[in-house]
Amino acid sequence: MNFERSIQASIQKKFFSGKAIVLLGPRQVGKTTLIETILRGREEKFLYLDCDDPTIQHILEHANTETLRTIIADNKIVYIDEAQRISAIGLKSKIIVDQFKHVQLVLSGSSAFELNEKIQEPLTGRKWTFHLWPISWQEYEKEVGYLKAEQSLENRMVYGFYPDVIKQASQEEEVLKELAESYLYKDVLIYGNLKKPKLVQNILEALAFQVGNEVKYKELGETVGADPKTVASYIDVLEKAFVIFSLSSYSKNLRTEIKTAKKIYFYDNGIRNAIIRDFTPLAARQDVGALWENFLISERLKVNSYTKGLARTYFWRTKQQQEIDYVEELAGQLHAYEFKWNPKRRVNFPKTFTKAYQSQNTLVNRSNFREFVNAKS
Repeated sequence: MNFERSIQASIQKKFFSGKAIVLLGPRQVGKTTLIETILRGREEKFLYLDCDDPTIQHILEHANTETLRTIIADNKIVYIDEAQRISAIGLKSKIIVDQFKHVQLVLSGSSAFELNEKIQEPLTGRKWTFHLWPISWQEYEKEVGYLKAEQSLENRMVYGFYPDVIKQASQEEEVLKELAESYLYKDVLIYGNLKKPKLVQNILEALAFQVGNEVKYKELGETVGADPKTVASYIDVLEKAFVIFSLSSYSKNLRTEIKTAKKIYFYDNGIRNAIIRDFTPLAARQDVGALWENFLISERLKVNSYTKGLARTYFWRTKQQQEIDYVEELAGQLHAYEFKWNPKRRVNFPKTFTKAYQSQNTLVNRSNFREFVNAKS
């Protein structure tokens, strides 16, 4: 099963525009596969440098400008994979971009967290940054077809969209546990310099059970046995490592609006379920609403990311518990969305919000979700 990634054409358009191309994203989502696919389709001669190779790692670590000139030779594209292995990769990349203007530099790595930290300052103004996420619904449906996708929706809500999970259909649970235990915590503990593995696990478990609900650091800290400041710092690292992402509350006109709250979601339902070790089929679950909300918002994130959408994203809630699951602000217009798995469920959008903001309101359910999660042609 070979998925055509939505972002491929956008990356190709940036080749030879005078800047490095950097591909970031969670571990195991197919970054190396995507770049290799792009390079195989191009005519230019390219050099592939795998920094997992100790020899390549050593040479690049100590390379000066003239050494880089010799390494690059007559190649027009230089692809450095596992680039985070090079401690001074930011400086080496800056030299290549500035001194070898006929060369297209491409960087990716399994630890996007560490790579981004190392190149952020040296490559300021010298890079195009792209993010790759687990397979999107649109990519999945394009590959397997409408009928198979429709039949698989409940399964995907439980097991998620990591490429290996989809491809190894009979071993989803085993693959997800390996992803969660071997890869998920690696970036967070090693590169985030977090000292308490058990606390990371406890925070993630607590967040997994709170998907769709407002997260308060003080309450979360009481649950996991840590102070709010520590909880906040751990969550910040988890976001930078592409494990979770947050929505802030929308507040502008109304005194009753909650102004500083957060809701936290997982980039992938399968990872969320692996953390709480619950792969019960959807029909027998008590958390269908949370899984549906996490699925829709993570898919919307992929769409907005791949299309370079400019919408600002929020949720909305008042002190009287009026709420809207998801809000997008685009060009001064507010679009409000409520999520219900059951197509028969009806929703009354709060008049307080609709009247104050003249919002466009949409109910997203099992029967009409495709418009919400697919990029418009």
